[in-house]
Amino acid sequence: MRTIKSLSLLLLLPLFISCAALAPKNSYAYRALSIEQIISDEDKPLGTVEELRYHCSVPGPSERRLIVYLPHNYHDSDKRYPVTYMLHGARGHETSWITKGNIISITDSLTSRGLAEESIIVMPNMNQYKNDRDYDNSRMKTALESLLEIDGTVESSFVHDVVELVDSVYRTIPDKEHRAIGGLSVGALQTLFISASSPDIFGYVGLFSPMPRAITKHSAYSNFYKSRNSKIARQFENPPLLYLIMIGKADFFHPHVNNFSKFLNRHDFRHSYIKTSGGHDWYNWKNYYIKLIESVFK
Repeated sequence: MRTIKSLSLLLLLPLFISCAALAPKNSYAYRALSIEQIISDEDKPLGTVEELRYHCSVPGPSERRLIVYLPHNYHDSDKRYPVTYMLHGARGHETSWITKGNIISITDSLTSRGLAEESIIVMPNMNQYKNDRDYDNSRMKTALESLLEIDGTVESSFVHDVVELVDSVYRTIPDKEHRAIGGLSVGALQTLFISASSPDIFGYVGLFSPMPRAITKHSAYSNFYKSRNSKIARQFENPPLLYLIMIGKADFFHPHVNNFSKFLNRHDFRHSYIKTSGGHDWYNWKNYYIKLIESVFK
């Protein structure tokens, strides 16, 4: 067991370096922004940006914040919308897709030109925190914290705490055919297991540079990251409408993702596997988001 964990740590060493595990102080790129800052930074988005704070049903902070992007005419109609959930990676939180991924301006541009269906975009905080003091209003975590504290707690409550909340607050279309979920790196690993553990919830899945495996610490929820293959087999009994995997050829997770695609092919689990140039970086993830958002809800 110790050898396996050591090998896993060696495998993830490039990620620690890439993500700058010793994060610079006052790093603007990963600050949890206020709504006013988001709107200012995004140059008055066409859509509406809101925040929700919700009570957590699992151990950790008593509440968390998530950011919601609403289509530009949401408050002027009674229309219901599909929902896309986008998960961040290590050293991220609920505003990382905004500050680093330009998700608001990209979504505005694509939907206004008719290149993507209008949808509600939900960006939750997926880090594990010990308590309210540790949470400290969505504080940034180092890469080491983000990776080594994965234990399935926040992931296991995702459908109850986040999806059901969004469906209760906003005019969603609350079914599998109108829900998408995507994530990058650690968030892609979380996306893989969340969608596989709730096969009737998400009809579209986007895995961007997925991390190979969870180095879980033992907890009451650590079984969440076990039995991957059987969970995926159950998921594909009634398969997702889209199962999209994207990674750069220079990404250090590329060999793992190749093997994962081969596993899916061996079992005739239909998926789209796209390899691009480049590595484990935001330039790729922004383009992968464009591919996902242009493909869902058609």
